[in-house]
Amino acid sequence: MKNKINKGVLLGLLVGWVGVFTTAAATPLHHISAETCKSCHKEIYKQWKQSMHANSSAMKDPIHATFYKKVVGDPTKEGVKHKASGKYPVCLQCHAPNAAKDKTTKLDAMAAYSEGVNCIVCHTLKKYKGIQKPDGKLQLGLKAYEWSKDAAQGPGRHSNVGLQKLAAAGDVFGGGAMEDDSKPNPHLGEPVTMDGKEIPSIPMESNPKLMKTSDACMGCHDQRNNPHGVPLCQTGNEYMLSDSRVNCLSCHMPINDGLADHTMGGGHNNSILQRSVVFDVSTKKVDNKVLTTVYLKNPQPHSLPTGAPFRNIYMKLAAYDAEGNKIWENAEGHPGKKDPQAYFVYALADEKGNPAMPPTAKQLGKDTRLKPHEERTLVYEIPAKGVKLVRGELYYNLLWPVLNEKFKHLPEDLKAPQLIAAAESSI
Repeated sequence: MKNKINKGVLLGLLVGWVGVFTTAAATPLHHISAETCKSCHKEIYKQWKQSMHANSSAMKDPIHATFYKKVVGDPTKEGVKHKASGKYPVCLQCHAPNAAKDKTTKLDAMAAYSEGVNCIVCHTLKKYKGIQKPDGKLQLGLKAYEWSKDAAQGPGRHSNVGLQKLAAAGDVFGGGAMEDDSKPNPHLGEPVTMDGKEIPSIPMESNPKLMKTSDACMGCHDQRNNPHGVPLCQTGNEYMLSDSRVNCLSCHMPINDGLADHTMGGGHNNSILQRSVVFDVSTKKVDNKVLTTVYLKNPQPHSLPTGAPFRNIYMKLAAYDAEGNKIWENAEGHPGKKDPQAYFVYALADEKGNPAMPPTAKQLGKDTRLKPHEERTLVYEIPAKGVKLVRGELYYNLLWPVLNEKFKHLPEDLKAPQLIAAAESSI
């Protein structure tokens, strides 16, 4: 007797296989690399590539990698745990959120992981829940958000594509949010082929309540505690206390030629550092002294410097004679010890009050930074003999001096102080 195949069973098998192939072909949004977005958003991609978002993971940021390897382990290994807590590394919730979504620690497994905060990370944030859970504990980075698994989130005009989809009537060209509207648009809900490259479907939703407010930033930039509960990064707290109505995007993503600037400049961007402070020097000769006043103002709604606690600013003040020779200075080398008022830093301490590293600190040390919108003057009496000019220079460092000395493996450009302001006064 010949074997008979039940048509219902065969149909079921076919449907099942189609489902398997369809599922396999559908790329999860958080696995989409920024290289895919580059196909249409070339200028935005170019800007993002220069940003610290693109270099946020332990695969690409040497400073973060140094701490990550110390407190967690190898970013190319699967299954590593935070050494102090024995849990999945909380660092990845901010520094590699796509990997955190998959609970993986092998950041070189795919581009979307090693790219750190790539396009999809920010553009799938759907709703900000805040960084505090009902029990008062912190939920940081990705955990502070509801995120969308099936649609990218956009800021407004270009991300409203519903009418466009109706009008397109099957035509995949349309250009909503595209820099080049002559190309097919994957945001209309179907995969497309572009320049010989297969682009997965990336449906788009408008979400201005998140994408055009500080809510898009606060999950990672509000506050971060170490295992002992000592606040390290707390830019959001500073911002909230300033009662400012200017949101983060106004400074860090200004509109230029119709596009929001995706370089998102901060402490690694000298241009934005130069705009971050008002700095001036004035002099007045009184008897045999040059009374010198240094004026500083922080125009921002957060402390200066802010972010990682090891960022710091110091001021060098010097007097010169008629030939340009330096004849007086506030400190030889770094002024931290000889002229502490010229050192702006957020210090951490151990239980005895001695300086401590971020992972081991038990309490806050002295905070000499400029508070939001603070104006501060420093006064110096300089011996007047031979003085023709007084010059002040303000320098920004990504690391404390002790870390610069300790982390000898870091590139020199990360350790070198950056001149962010200078001012002179002639006598």
